[in-house]
Amino acid sequence: MFRFLHAADIHLDSPQRGLDRYEGAPVVECRGATRRALENLINLALAERVAFVAIVGDLYDGDWPDYNTGLFFGKQMVRLRDGGIPVFMIRGNHDAANKMTKDLKLVDNVHVLSSQQAETLVLEDQGVAIHGQSFPTQAVLTNLARSYPARRKGYFNLGLLHTCVDGREGHEPYAPCSLADLRAREYGYWALGHVHTREILYRDDPWIVFPGNLQGRHAREPGPKGCMLVTVDDHHDVVSAETRWLDVVRWETCQLDARGACDGDEVVARFRDRLIQLLPSCDDRLLALRVDVRGATEAHASLTSHATHWTSEFRQAALDTGACRVWIEKVLLRTSPQRSLTEDNLSDAPLAELAALLDELRGDDARLVALGTRALDDLTRKLPPDLLDGLDSPQRLRGLLDQVGPLLFERLLKQ
Repeated sequence: MFRFLHAADIHLDSPQRGLDRYEGAPVVECRGATRRALENLINLALAERVAFVAIVGDLYDGDWPDYNTGLFFGKQMVRLRDGGIPVFMIRGNHDAANKMTKDLKLVDNVHVLSSQQAETLVLEDQGVAIHGQSFPTQAVLTNLARSYPARRKGYFNLGLLHTCVDGREGHEPYAPCSLADLRAREYGYWALGHVHTREILYRDDPWIVFPGNLQGRHAREPGPKGCMLVTVDDHHDVVSAETRWLDVVRWETCQLDARGACDGDEVVARFRDRLIQLLPSCDDRLLALRVDVRGATEAHASLTSHATHWTSEFRQAALDTGACRVWIEKVLLRTSPQRSLTEDNLSDAPLAELAALLDELRGDDARLVALGTRALDDLTRKLPPDLLDGLDSPQRLRGLLDQVGPLLFERLLKQ
C-alpha cells in the first residue's frame, strides 16, 4: 500500500492586485497565502510519508517578475527531497512552456512531463505508471486525453491532465475532453487540474478528481481549499481519496437578509449574529468576507446614501466580533425601500414614465448594455480593473438598475 498527494492550481505568488486600496486590508497575509499553502502541502506530504506528490498544472500564476518565486519553490522541493519524496508535475495554461521566460534548474526530485507529447514515467518500487503532458502554449484547444498512452498492465496507472472536462463554467475550454475519453484509458486515477472548485467527477474504476486550487485568491473562489490524499492498496485499487484543507486565508460571502430592519444599526446587529455563526467554519484561519445585504427595509435610504459610513460600521463590527481574524473585503448594499411603488405613488406622469422605462430596460438586454456603455463610459475610465468586471453583462447591469431605481424613486418621492 502507498499514498500520494494530488494538488493543482497553486498559482504561486499570485499578485492579489488591488488590496492596497482597502483600509486595514491584511496585504502581507493575503499576498503570502499561496506560499503558506504550498508549505502546508509539503508539511502534509512529510507527515503522511507519501510515495510522491503530483502537481497538475498552474503551479505558477504566470511568468515570474523576478527569481524569488522559483527560489521559494526550489526550497520547498529540497524539503521533499530530504524526505525521500519525488514530485511529478505538468504545466497548465498559466505556466505553459512558452509563457515562462525565466527558469531555474529544478531540484533533482522534481520531474516535469513533456510538453511535446504525452509520456509515461514509471516508479518500479510502488508499481506506478504516471502518464501526462504539459501545455506547450497557453491556449491548448485539442483533446490531449485521446493521445495519452494505454494503461500498463500490472501497474497502478495515474493520469495527469489540465483540462475542462465536458466544459466548466467560468473556465477557458482548454484541453477539452469528455468523461468517456478519460474512462477509455482504463487508468486507476485521473488527477485533473484547471478547475478551481473541488469536484469528484467519478468514483471507482476510475477515480476522476478536480482537487480545486490550493488557496482561494478572491471572493469568487470561496470556501475551503486544499488537495487530495489518495491511498492505493497492493492490488492497485484506490482505497480512499480524502480531502485535506491547506488554505490559510478563507474567502466567503455572507448573505445578509435586511428585510424588516428598522434602521442601519439593526442591520449591523444582524451581521454580528451571522458572523458568530460563520466563524467556527474557518478553523482559526483569516476570514476574508464579502457581505451581501439584501431585502426591503426602512434602512434602505440611510444605507445607500451613507454607504461609506455603514461599510465602516460593518468593518468595525467584524473587528470586534472576529477578534481581528476577519477582514471585510467588500460590502454590497443591495437593499430596497420598505414601501412599494404603487399607482398612488406614481400618479405623477413623469414618475410613471420613469417606472415604465426601467421595466423596459430590465427586459431588453441589448438596449440595457448599449445604455450602460454610453452612461458609464466616463466612469469606467476612472475605475480600477477589478471593479469593471461584468459591467458589460446584462445581469450585472440589471443588478445595478435594481439598486439605483429604488433609491432614485425614494429621493424623487421626498420632493
